[in-house]
Amino acid sequence: MSKQDTIEVIAPNFKRRLSGVTATVVRLVPVQARDIGIVATGPVIPEHVPQIPLSSLITLPRRKRRVWHARRNVEMIGGLALKYLLGKRLKLIFTSASQRRQSGLTRWLIRRMDAVVATSNRTADYLENPAQVIMHGIDTDTFDITPDRTALRTRMNLPADGPLVGCYGRIRAQKGTDAFVRAMIRIMHDHPAAHAIVMGRAVGEDKTYLNALKEEVSAAGLSGRILFKPEVATQDMADWYAALDLYVAPQRWEGFGLTPLEAMATGCPVVATRVGAFDQLVVEGQTGSLVDPDDIPALATAIGTALSDTTRLQRWRNNSRSHVLQNFSIEKEAQSLNTLYRKLLS
Repeated sequence: MSKQDTIEVIAPNFKRRLSGVTATVVRLVPVQARDIGIVATGPVIPEHVPQIPLSSLITLPRRKRRVWHARRNVEMIGGLALKYLLGKRLKLIFTSASQRRQSGLTRWLIRRMDAVVATSNRTADYLENPAQVIMHGIDTDTFDITPDRTALRTRMNLPADGPLVGCYGRIRAQKGTDAFVRAMIRIMHDHPAAHAIVMGRAVGEDKTYLNALKEEVSAAGLSGRILFKPEVATQDMADWYAALDLYVAPQRWEGFGLTPLEAMATGCPVVATRVGAFDQLVVEGQTGSLVDPDDIPALATAIGTALSDTTRLQRWRNNSRSHVLQNFSIEKEAQSLNTLYRKLLS
């Protein structure tokens, strides 16, 4: 039997630049491949991911039914072309993470899919077609609790004593980086032992935005307590969550948002805004708290209240990892998708 004959599912990734969709394909396909014949395809796929070259799509035997799992418009178009122009026996799936009304083209493409997946209830509400909600999961082996946070902080050259609060990801207004910085400036006087970390990458005009935030911190006399760190490799991120007492996700808009899950998997509680899927990820009063987006006073109050009540913060910490293990493991996401694939293939 040839390799092509073992392929049951194809997950295209037609974008060269790193994106959330690319990250989803790269982390999911190897896990799914333990249980079903799935491969990725695209111009840039890491070597460890099961894959076939784009050119081989043309020569796929027509006799075998397969699933084509698209996550972008261009990939839906690719699936339709393979099915209707080249005669491949494909069942087409589209996953949507968008939380806005789709364009006319997107709606037209979605109507031609055999199944639709939404990454949250809020996303499903924006879709005209019925959708199955399958939320993202994370690798809970990689993101785990550290046995000694003080030792970890010392090794990472971070403040070993006092509360440590972090905000990670792309640095730009959409991500609410300024909201986090300004909220921390508000509460630092009441929490003299606290430090904060802003970590991520600013590109293009967002470099000016980042420099303005650094100047704001300096003007407040807090350059030694609100620390700006460069982006680190994905495989190093778990330690940066595990070192924290509290993680803050201050986004103004988000499609889904994995950072609260990554933080909670390391036992770190989360204060997040009610955007993306955050209100389905963070359990109010159990693993953290939620505030409205772009409400800096409310964000500051939530952070300050969390840091002031160490007993409650520890209870949140105790709940966080078990919550992720039970509801948001990458294995659970992979299993839910593979079950859907088998339903279509049968």
